Amino acid sequence: MKETMLVSAFPGCGKSHLFKNKGNKVILDSDSSTFDKSEFPKNYIKHIKENIGKADVILISSHDVVRDALLVNGIKFTLVYPDISIKDEYIQRYIDRGNNEQFVKLLEENWETWIADMEKQKGCKHIKLQSGQYLSDVIKLKV
Repeated sequence: MKETMLVSAFPGCGKSHLFKNKGNKVILDSDSSTFDKSEFPKNYIKHIKENIGKADVILISSHDVVRDALLVNGIKFTLVYPDISIKDEYIQRYIDRGNNEQFVKLLEENWETWIADMEKQKGCKHIKLQSGQYLSDVIKLKV
């Protein structure tokens, strides 16, 4: 059985880029928006559990309900998020990648609260990205 790294990463950290440039690694990009919300996060956690040992890395949502469910289920994860001071850089990333105005506004309005919540998260490893950094800079895939 493979050792699987679970990476809970904030929007704009580079999950899609890491997934597209995975080389020979098995990486799952588990987009929470594709899961039925009436069963969420139970169905999402089930999906994660089913793929532990099959993938090298599972990229997962950073939503607080997902993080809480991971802890309740005893699932270890790494939380990756930007430094609170680089909000403008991330807002520009969302604009550059084509996110709609509603998404950008949501992130702008909740930035400080959401990043502060992540900084306080217990029960996981933390990686705080600095200006210009992406997930691929801090998650080194073992060859």
